[in-house]
Amino acid sequence: MKIAIASGKGGTGKTTLSTNLATYIAKNKQVILADLDVEEPNSSIFLISDLPQHQENINKMIPEWDGDACIHCNKCKDNCNFNAIIQLGSEILVLPELCHSCYACSELCPADALPMKPIQLGVLSHYSKSNLEFIESRLDLGQEQAVPLINQTLEYVDNNSSGKEIIIFDSPPGTSCPMIEVVKNSDYIILVTEPTPFGLNDLQIAVETVKLLKKPCSVVVNRAGGEFKGIDSYCEEENIKIISKIPEDRAIAKLYSEGKLLVGKHEGFTREIRNIYNLISEKEERLSI
Repeated sequence: MKIAIASGKGGTGKTTLSTNLATYIAKNKQVILADLDVEEPNSSIFLISDLPQHQENINKMIPEWDGDACIHCNKCKDNCNFNAIIQLGSEILVLPELCHSCYACSELCPADALPMKPIQLGVLSHYSKSNLEFIESRLDLGQEQAVPLINQTLEYVDNNSSGKEIIIFDSPPGTSCPMIEVVKNSDYIILVTEPTPFGLNDLQIAVETVKLLKKPCSVVVNRAGGEFKGIDSYCEEENIKIISKIPEDRAIAKLYSEGKLLVGKHEGFTREIRNIYNLISEKEERLSI
């Protein structure tokens, strides 16, 4: 079962939920946690103190222009749907930031003047601790496309998931392409929000996105409390179940700020994680039928 922990905005508590839920589940089951917020991964702060058992560079294939072979037929430029190839006089310029590695220019070039070459996108690290496998990918500085790195990380997770019962994805924040790439590859979505007007607005956008992808979802309200009841009203109108309300608690904030897990250290938080796990277990049983 693949579970995506997502949100409409950053800072709602996705990583807090992901790391603690994975740790709790790992007490009884084999679980993978993959941090797919590749532009700013931080799950490792709470989980890892050792060196990775496996690490590899993740590459993207980009065409490299061979001026000596080029016959200037313009097929590459005319067939690039992403405007990644431009012509400047007698020169062909490839823009790696816009290239989507579709191979069209390289395959259609009659002179083989655009062979595909690898450039590094980022680094994937794989850690193992008891029942918990933790996989993190980190986008290199200067790279602008997160989706190719996320795709290759998802493929790596699939290839290394034998015997694992639950896979948790710590998704990128927001509702742009990186988040969609993770959600569409998941069985169930947990949307983390906070009880503020901003939290409600971004939750509404996230719910609309998940519905378009036809994925089941539930909501976790982090830092619950106060007078704002917009989240409750919205979820009731949309028939979306709020599976947990994690209270706003100074003790939780203190543990988090120290880079510590909350499971087993904060009774109220541990109880909420247990409730979430029970719901996941029910969903897992239905999927296995």
